[in-house]
Amino acid sequence: MTSVTVSAPLRRRSHMRVSLTRWAPIVLIAAFVLAAVFAPLIAPYDPNAQNLLARMKSPGTVSRSFHYLLGSDELGRDLLSRLIYGARVSLFVAFASVILSGVVGVLLGMLAGYLRGWVEVLTMRLVDVFLSVPAILLAIITVAVLGPGLVNVIVVLALTRWPRYARIAYGQTLSVANMPFVRLAAFMGASAPRILIRHILPNIIGAVTVVATLEFGLMVLFEAGLSFLGLGVQPPTASWGAMLSSGRNYLATAWWIATFPGLCLFLLVLAVNLIGDDLRDRFDPRSQ
Repeated sequence: MTSVTVSAPLRRRSHMRVSLTRWAPIVLIAAFVLAAVFAPLIAPYDPNAQNLLARMKSPGTVSRSFHYLLGSDELGRDLLSRLIYGARVSLFVAFASVILSGVVGVLLGMLAGYLRGWVEVLTMRLVDVFLSVPAILLAIITVAVLGPGLVNVIVVLALTRWPRYARIAYGQTLSVANMPFVRLAAFMGASAPRILIRHILPNIIGAVTVVATLEFGLMVLFEAGLSFLGLGVQPPTASWGAMLSSGRNYLATAWWIATFPGLCLFLLVLAVNLIGDDLRDRFDPRSQ
């Protein structure tokens, strides 16, 4: 009887801890998404408005009717406003590149796993070639050739990351393609596109979703890295990576210029990875 009364509070605390761990990342990502979508309504000032008389003001400073809640940068621009608009760039690039690379990779992986033959050999050897080159190096080289810009960054990130989806989709398709219901559908005369869309894709979408979630965090980091090197979104557009690049020159005198963008990157990627781990536990029974 005593063990029951003792274990019940422990179970409640454990349940609350699990709920907090599960919902905190979702709430954090939702906050970033809402800030990005409603940036014109939330941002206190124009992110590109300069006030040279208020350069590198510390957080909480008031200057010429400007209230710098998180401080100002080297050109006197409001750091909070630039962080909010920078979330737009990071999230849009991550969403677009994940969708584009996911569609291309899953399609090629499914075709290779179901059709086999020369399609399998050609696709998987191409995947091996792309995976043999470091993704960030391939992205830097490609952006340097195509030129910086928002669209080019999305295309480059999708080009460098589609093999990850292709390999997962290929392996999952191989296991599903031999199942009785797929073989029966083929025996009844169903076409290859119908089998792939109606029977194979719904059975591999769980694994693909887990990969896409984890890749989302990588896309945020890659975009920030390219912008940090000057190969991503170009000034004066606000970008967390570009803010880190400019703020590194003032770490000793204006630490907030680089600290707050770095903190936003850390929180966003951490939240996405936590959600990815939770999805992996849900979709993979062997991890439970």
